Amino acid sequence: MKVTFVIPTYNEAENLPRLVSALFDLPLPELSLLVVDDNSPDGTGRIADELAVQTSGRVDVLHRSGKLGLGSAYIQGFQRAMQQGADAIGQMDADFSHPVEKVPALIDALQTCDYAIGSRYVPGGSLDERWPFWRKALSGWGNFYARTILGLPIRDVTGGFKLWKASTLRAMPLERIKSNGYVFQVEMNYVASRLGFHACEIPIYFADRRWGQSKMNFRIQVEAAIRTWQLLGMYHDLQKQ
Repeated sequence: MKVTFVIPTYNEAENLPRLVSALFDLPLPELSLLVVDDNSPDGTGRIADELAVQTSGRVDVLHRSGKLGLGSAYIQGFQRAMQQGADAIGQMDADFSHPVEKVPALIDALQTCDYAIGSRYVPGGSLDERWPFWRKALSGWGNFYARTILGLPIRDVTGGFKLWKASTLRAMPLERIKSNGYVFQVEMNYVASRLGFHACEIPIYFADRRWGQSKMNFRIQVEAAIRTWQLLGMYHDLQKQ
């Protein structure tokens, strides 16, 4: 199975070489990476180009003109990976918050589901033990809020560590996905659920980033709160296939 992981980057110069090395240490010879860089001021795009040469093309790079957002980075990345013939297409952050060692488990899970989620909120999943109580509570509340409003069976609807069958993505109206913050994850899950696609959830430990700065801000949180309600009306026309 040809697997491509899409990795959006903005100022991830410290993390990207380490992440590429860790992923290619896995026993997955058909694994490739697509870095979608938003013109990072710290030179992440240049580093990605160097990694593409060093890995004989197992790393591909999509350069964008500026900081255009997480959601659009993934949509463009998905489309490019499908054009290049990937059988499965993954999502993960560049900051080591998603456990690299769980990638094989996500791949195995696709034997029984349409897409696999690295889940913090199923038995065996957890958040960074260094997080204070308020931060864990905020994360849990945001997830509960979206799950309840949209009636989703998925336990972790806001998580960004996923692997999709290419056939699942092709059946989804990706041109209609407009969310750009972490609510992009919610929107993708909701659309997949409306179409009748089944997700498997693999427990993961979600670690805080080791290097660099978080991209989370108040505007992204407000977008998520409002967008969740809007999704109810936006996709009422979608039906199970």
